[in-house]
Amino acid sequence: MKLLCVIDSLGSGGAQRQMVELAKGFKERGCDVSFLVYHEENFFKNELDRICIPIVAIIEPNYIKRLFKMRKFIRKGNYDAVLSFLEAAGFICEFAGLPYKKWKLIVSERSANPDILKSLKRRFYRWFHLFADYIVANSNENLRIIRKINPLLSWKKCHVIYNLIDFDYWKSSEDYILCEDGKIHILVAASHQYMKNAKGLIEAVDSLKDNEKHRIKIEWYGDERSDDSLQNALIMIRKRKLENIFSFKKATSDIRTKMQYADVVGLFSFYEGLPNVVCEAMVVGKPIISSSVSDIPIILDHDIKCIFNPNDSKDISKTISYILSLSSNELLNLGKLNKLKGYRLFDKNRCLSSYLSLLRS
Repeated sequence: MKLLCVIDSLGSGGAQRQMVELAKGFKERGCDVSFLVYHEENFFKNELDRICIPIVAIIEPNYIKRLFKMRKFIRKGNYDAVLSFLEAAGFICEFAGLPYKKWKLIVSERSANPDILKSLKRRFYRWFHLFADYIVANSNENLRIIRKINPLLSWKKCHVIYNLIDFDYWKSSEDYILCEDGKIHILVAASHQYMKNAKGLIEAVDSLKDNEKHRIKIEWYGDERSDDSLQNALIMIRKRKLENIFSFKKATSDIRTKMQYADVVGLFSFYEGLPNVVCEAMVVGKPIISSSVSDIPIILDHDIKCIFNPNDSKDISKTISYILSLSSNELLNLGKLNKLKGYRLFDKNRCLSSYLSLLRS
C-alpha cells in the first residue's frame, strides 16, 4: 500500500508524535509511507529520516495557493490511501478529493476543543467530512462534538481509535526509586499555551499548606507557542515565591526518561483530544492527576480523586493534596492499576490493525 500521511508540521505536538508512531508501524507492516507537511517545524524529522520515510514540505504562506499546490501534489501521487491529522490538513485532503478520488481517505480528529462549536470556519471544516471515507477520532468526546456539528455523518463512517503506545519503548524503569529525595516530583509535558492552564496550576500550588509545598517539585517540559503564557507563569511564580517548586524546560525528544523518574504525571489543560502524556504515563505505571477532559474520566475511573475541574484552582489544589497524602505503597499501587488499564487500551498492534482495516476496506 502506498500511503501518504498529511499534517501541518513535524513539530513537537502530540498529534505529530502519534502520526509519526503510526507511520513507523505502517512501514514495519510493509507499507510505502511518506509525509506531506506545510510548515517548517522539524522536531520529528530525524526520527523519520533514520527509517527512510520521505518528507515533502510545501511551504506557501498564501493559504489559497497552498491549498491548490497540496491538492495537485496529492492528486498526482498515485496513492492507495491518505491519512490526515488535524483540522486544516483534513480539509485540504478532502478538498483534494473533489470532484472524485481513487484513494481511500481517513481524516483523523485530534481535539475535543469545545470552541469548535462556536467557530464558523471550524464548523465548515467538519461539513467537508462528508467527502472522506472515514472519520477517526481519538476520543469519544471528540467524536460527539463532530457529530453534533455534522449530524449527517453516519455511524458507520465514524470510529474511535485510541492513541497507540509502543510498550517495549515505554516499559517501566527497573531502577526508579519513589520520592527518592523525600519530595513528590510531578512531571508536566505540554507546550506553553493558555489552554494548558499553567495559571490554574500555580494558583493551586500557592494555596497548598506550607508543609505540602515543601514536599512537591514540578518540572514542566514544553516549547513556547504564540501566546505569552510562559512569561505570565514566570511572573506569577516570582510574585508567589514558588521558584523552588517550579522549573520550566524545553521540550525534549527523551521525555520517556524524564517520565521514568517522575513520581506523578500531571495534565492541567482546559481541553484535549486524547493526551499522549496520560497514555504514556499509564503504560509506564505512574500515578496521574488530570483535568476532567476528553475521555479521561472514563480512562481513570478507578480513582476519581485524581481527576479535577481545570477551571477551579481549589479543586486542582485538593487533588494535589490528595496525591501528597498517599503512602508509597498506595502511589505504587495506583501506578500499577494505571499500567494494567493502559496495556489494555493503547496496544500498538491493535491500533495499527484498526487503521489498516479501514484503509484497506
